[in-house]
Formats: sequence, C-alpha cells, structure tokens
Amino acid sequence: MKLSGVSMKLVLMIVYYAVLAESPALAGQSSDTLNNEGINNEISVEPIVNDREAEPVAEEEEKLPKEGPVEPVHDAETSGERSRAMDEIMQAPDVSKIISLSKIFWAIIFLLGGYFILRAISGMLTLTSERNVKYQVFIRRLLPMVKIVGWIFIIYIIVNGIFQPPVETVFAFLASIGVAVGFASQDFLKNIFGGLMILFDKPFQIGDKIESGKYYGEVQEVGLRSTRIVTPDDSTVTIPNSEMMNQSISNANTSENNLQVVAEFYLPVTIDTLRVRQIATEAAQVSRYVFLNKSIEIEYSNVLVPRGSFLKMRLKAYVMDVRYEFPFQSEMTEIVMKELKKEGMLEGL
Repeated sequence: MKLSGVSMKLVLMIVYYAVLAESPALAGQSSDTLNNEGINNEISVEPIVNDREAEPVAEEEEKLPKEGPVEPVHDAETSGERSRAMDEIMQAPDVSKIISLSKIFWAIIFLLGGYFILRAISGMLTLTSERNVKYQVFIRRLLPMVKIVGWIFIIYIIVNGIFQPPVETVFAFLASIGVAVGFASQDFLKNIFGGLMILFDKPFQIGDKIESGKYYGEVQEVGLRSTRIVTPDDSTVTIPNSEMMNQSISNANTSENNLQVVAEFYLPVTIDTLRVRQIATEAAQVSRYVFLNKSIEIEYSNVLVPRGSFLKMRLKAYVMDVRYEFPFQSEMTEIVMKELKKEGMLEGL
C-alpha cells in the first residue's frame, strides 16, 4: 500500500515527537536526520524548551541556601535549666567561707571603732553648738542624720568588706528574717517609722521646747526608736516615737533660739494695776535673760475662788535662749513680788 506525501510526513512527525519524549538529547540530531532522508521544511516545528535553557535555572536553584529542618524548641530542657539555676541560687553556701573567727574579730573591731568615732563626732558637734549660738540650731538638727549615715556606712563596710557574702545569700537572708521580724517586732518597726517621720516631717527638732501628753521639756535627742526630752526638774524622759506620732504636740519655739516665757502672779482685786504693770515691765527689761527684740506684755484676768476672787497677772517676755526659760521665770517672780511687798501692795491677799 502506497502512502501519499502528506500521510508520510504526518507519520514522520509522530515518530519525531515520540523520540523527543523518550530522549530529549536527540532533539539536536532530529532535524539533520529528517533532512538527510529527504524531508523538506515545508511544515515548521515550534522550538521546545530543552535542557540547555533549563540548566541556568537549575544552577540558580542550587545556589540558593537550603533550609534544613526546623528543630523544635525543647521546653523540657529549658525548664530543666531554669530549675537547676534556681537550685543553685537557693542552695545554702558554705558557711565556713563566709563566717570565720578572724572575720568576726575584725567585725567587732569595726563596730567598736565606729561607735567611739561617732560618739567623738557627736561630742565635737555638741561642743561647737554650745560655743556658737548662731549655728546651734543647725548643728543640733544635723546630729541625728550624722549618726544614721555613720551607722549605715559602718554596716556596709562590715558586710561588703569583711564577710563578703554572695548576693544570693544576702537576698535569701533578708527574705528569711523579713517575715519573722515583721511579726516579732511590730512595735519596734512602728517606732522606727515614727522616728523617720519625725526626721522628715519635722514637727519638732533638737532644742525645741515641746509638750507631749503629760510631759513638757526641751528635746535633747531624736533617735530612730525614741525621743528624749529634759523636763523642768532636770529629768530625762524617753518617749517612744510611735506615741509621739499618735498624740498632739505643742512646740513653744518652733526651732528658734528665743522663747516666750510666762510668769504668773495672783494679786488682790483692789491693787493698782498701772503701778504693777510698770514694776513688772521694768523688772523684765533689766533682766540679763530677756530678748528685747520682741515685746513685753502684761495681761490681767479675774479668777474666782470659793473665798472670793483674785486678779491674775501674766508677764509675757522672750528670753535669748530656751535654756533661760526657768531662770527668767524665777527671777521675775522674785523681783516683782519683792517690789510689791516693798510698796505694801500685797496687803489683804
């Protein structure tokens, strides 16, 4: 059976594509083979992308970094490392490396040395305040802060310079004693808090004349736990700071050196008040304790008693220093009463 020319070309084309599908490398030789066999190029064949055009794309893909498999995060290992770190922190350190006889000895030496140094500094400041009236109030206010800062510095040297405990040990120690101290020393902590409030709020300071509760006197010392005042009979009274903060306080001079002193006299209602005023004013003016930059005042009031009535006179004047309060009061009582008796004005009293 003879095939026509067109049928022959179709058969060859089918064979050509079949060969290309099995072996693309033979594509370059196919056209030459067809030409040698007498097949002309009447039917054009569209070019097919071969390996030469695909090789650059493959090379570029090979150059790209290959991402390996993502390893999962091991939560168990992380939690294990955290637990080991916490165990190392909470593990009790070797006490023999922190505390020894030599360290205890030097700690005691520093404590004693710091105590005597602070005492010497306080004595020098007190002596300076006595000699310089101008800076007396300032130096007295400075004393509590000097003591607090000094003790903080001494404790820091002992802990950080001598014992040198790890930071974890310090935190563990503070955490362990915090609860115990909080329950066992509530009153002590209240007093310390009250002392800090007094130092910063300053309702009174060293050298002030105050009245707290049933006590009246000059503030001698303001500590972290208590406040000491000296009463008129030269007795030292120690009052816890928690009580000082929970009751009203009367301050007579409010951190000033001068202080108002009141001397009271009980006189007959028939007395010459103008003459008594003159005698009392002159007695106050010539006193060595009086502070003349402020006025001298005389006040009268009527006092009723079961036997009748009396005239109460109040001599009010300022002294140069709070320490002169009671000497001035005593001097005024003595001089005024002596002059009134001398002029016979106390008859019928």
